Amino acid sequence: RDLHSFPTRRSSDLFKAELSRLGFDTGASETPITPVMMGDSAVAGRFSDRLFDEGIFAQPIVFPTVALDKARIRTIVTAAHTDAHLDQALSAFDRIGHELGLIAG
Repeated sequence: RDLHSFPTRRSSDLFKAELSRLGFDTGASETPITPVMMGDSAVAGRFSDRLFDEGIFAQPIVFPTVALDKARIRTIVTAAHTDAHLDQALSAFDRIGHELGLIAG
């Protein structure tokens, strides 16, 4: 069976595509684990805190786990996530990305 036919894979691919459309760099991950590149560790921490305020749990991955300029937010889409959950997360990423000046538009 084609991996893209699994519901989690489809949802994960759509989530990554929407994050990219919003202007985020999601790296080259081909798994449901999606890094959202932030660069600066402090920014990643603020972004994660703001996501939590919006009801979204996504951990910042910062130095020394990654290089100083490679901080990111780690997201994962699971079978438990509904389309409504993903829409909520994408809306939060959009708002916070603009709020922190990480995406334009």
